[in-house]
Amino acid sequence: MKYIPFILFTVATNAAAQLMLKQGMMSLGPISMTAETAIVRLFQIVFNPWVFAGLVTFVISMASHLYVLSKVELSFAYPFLSLAYVAVAIFAYFVFHEDLNAWRIAGIAFICVGTVLIAQSGMSSHSDEKPAHSAGARTADFGSKS
Repeated sequence: MKYIPFILFTVATNAAAQLMLKQGMMSLGPISMTAETAIVRLFQIVFNPWVFAGLVTFVISMASHLYVLSKVELSFAYPFLSLAYVAVAIFAYFVFHEDLNAWRIAGIAFICVGTVLIAQSGMSSHSDEKPAHSAGARTADFGSKS
């Protein structure tokens, strides 16, 4: 459980990035581009302060996620990322006045219950595990040619 704060930081930065990207795209208005204006328009989008901040926040989130993946099982850590949807839906309701109807609330409840179940299932960190080769397990070697 000592890696839960890192997992939640990943979730929070992922959700924050989504909200910043939405704010940036709203400030730009409807996007239209032609073959002649595509490059200029893409630079306008990427260098919009909100979009740029969102992209930087995504990089921070990904770095945090990579750290987490080096410590815990993927099948434990990855489902927590669904909590980003929960945070985004709630913040989007209050900040952007997006719809939060009964179906979405039910979905959010299912996500929360599922995440709690996964958290209760426990995790093993990579540092606590024996090396796969010593436990008799086979490992995939993606880089070699057989």
